[in-house]
Amino acid sequence: MFRQLKKAATFAAAVLATTTLVSTAQAADYPEKAITLVVPYGAGGASDLAGRALAETARNYTNEQPVVVVNKTGNGGMNGARYVTEQKPDGYTLLLSRVGMALYPAVYTDSPVAWDDYTFLGILESTPMILAVNANSDIKTVDELLAKIKSSNGATTYAASGPTAIDGFTVQALLADADLDPLSASTLVPYKGGSALAAALLGGHVDFLAIAAGSLMPHIEAGKMRALMVYAPKRMDALPDVPTAKELGYNLAGQVDGWSALFAPKDLPEDVVAKWKDILSNVATNDQWLDLAKKRGSVSVVGDQDPAAFVKSQYELYNGMAKKFGYIQ
Repeated sequence: MFRQLKKAATFAAAVLATTTLVSTAQAADYPEKAITLVVPYGAGGASDLAGRALAETARNYTNEQPVVVVNKTGNGGMNGARYVTEQKPDGYTLLLSRVGMALYPAVYTDSPVAWDDYTFLGILESTPMILAVNANSDIKTVDELLAKIKSSNGATTYAASGPTAIDGFTVQALLADADLDPLSASTLVPYKGGSALAAALLGGHVDFLAIAAGSLMPHIEAGKMRALMVYAPKRMDALPDVPTAKELGYNLAGQVDGWSALFAPKDLPEDVVAKWKDILSNVATNDQWLDLAKKRGSVSVVGDQDPAAFVKSQYELYNGMAKKFGYIQ
């Protein structure tokens, strides 16, 4: 009996050792095939541009394996996010995350994906939001805009994807900071996508907006829009004279910022996590990545902060605003 138990224990140990060696070898060889990078929003938007920039740059450090971008849209980005969380945690399906992955579950209690249903690989970039008006507007400052809003009794309009989208919260946070009703002081006019939002302002269909810099910078540089304020930790190099919300003393608005990150399914093996940390450390100093970030109005922040702690803080920020503004009872 003792001999049988000893033999069984020896066999189990051998199996465990073999499994460990195979697992280690697989991780060491990762990646051995193409990696799918899911972008949960449409082509041409800020997330898509960030995803394609990462794919183009990261392939220099992925054993020559391609990183293939796939757009899976719908439900505020949750369709793509849910798809990734349901995949095998082997490092071959990743998510180009945006602020919506923290914001959506912060606002909707029935969100199909929780904010922490991922392995967090890294925060990639800060994508500043810009408060802007049409260049033909007589409004030159944030104070002038707020004065107009106060006197309009809700008649001023702004374009946004929706009240609980990031570009809705940009405006509502500012209104709340100015002691105005975030839901009624100005009227939200919904549009889908950055290009449609920008077109609404260019066409004079709305009075102002506050959306991602990537969608506005070409029009600002062309002299067709006027930037009033930047939602970012610091001033943008391309707009050195435009103050940040924090500089102007707006507490809630000063915490709002767009961002891109790289997520994976939960329980990704530590060796694969380590591999991606190494890949991202190379991406962080890659001239191509830095140049593409600059061109789309973003600031690379790869390696600057703990991704899990950052995403948690973002979830708490928007969950707090959702409760304050009455979206969650």
